[in-house]
Amino acid sequence: MPGTSSAKKFYITSVLASRCPRCREGKVFQKDNAYSKNSTQMHANCPVCGQPTEIEVGFYYGTGYVSYALSIALLATTFVAWKILIGVTFSIDDNRIFYWMGCAFTLLFIMQPILMRMSRVLWLSWFVSFDPKWKEHPIDQPERIVREQMNNW
Repeated sequence: MPGTSSAKKFYITSVLASRCPRCREGKVFQKDNAYSKNSTQMHANCPVCGQPTEIEVGFYYGTGYVSYALSIALLATTFVAWKILIGVTFSIDDNRIFYWMGCAFTLLFIMQPILMRMSRVLWLSWFVSFDPKWKEHPIDQPERIVREQMNNW
């Protein structure tokens, strides 16, 4: 039953679990597996609270910046871990930097579906506030959505 676990109410766990930012219970994506075909397809509305996931036309263009920041954070983290655990010098005779680059970019390539989904959930959570009493409050209707523009033509 949705809403039974209090762990889903925390921001970080709701983002990592790809939950709706308004109720932090409903699934944002249609598929749970990030590596399945069409894994970035989102529900039009949250299945629990009804929050629209596309607030306006082109809403998710900004997720490219978020995905880029997550990618840089992943590369920086792997570099620091590699430097501490294995060591890196910039000597002409030391190839460990190239081994790090190969491992880091392979990991980045493998993690890209997860990073893309996480960037969408983060972006949405920055524009939709958490409402613990979402059942009592109506949904704020977005100013522009695709359906309204299609009806105005």
